[in-house]
Amino acid sequence: MAQKVVMKVLTMTDEKTRQKAIQAAADVLGVDSIAADMKEQKVTVVGEMDAVAVVKKMKKVGKVDILSIGPAKEDKKPDQKPQDKK
Repeated sequence: MAQKVVMKVLTMTDEKTRQKAIQAAADVLGVDSIAADMKEQKVTVVGEMDAVAVVKKMKKVGKVDILSIGPAKEDKKPDQKPQDKK
């Protein structure tokens, strides 16, 4: 089951540290997608990975606050029931 980890990296103030944060998250096995928002200093990591491993890697970049850890939202298609025509 895919997890979504949202962290605030307090030292992510320029493009160089943003790239370091993305690279650190990409090194973890099982990561599917990474999104970094410099304005809010947030990094969102989605995938079938260990959340502890992600945070441990991100601590090498700078101070990290965990905002949320939970299941990734999956697109659920509504079940289409066949309609009987009479």
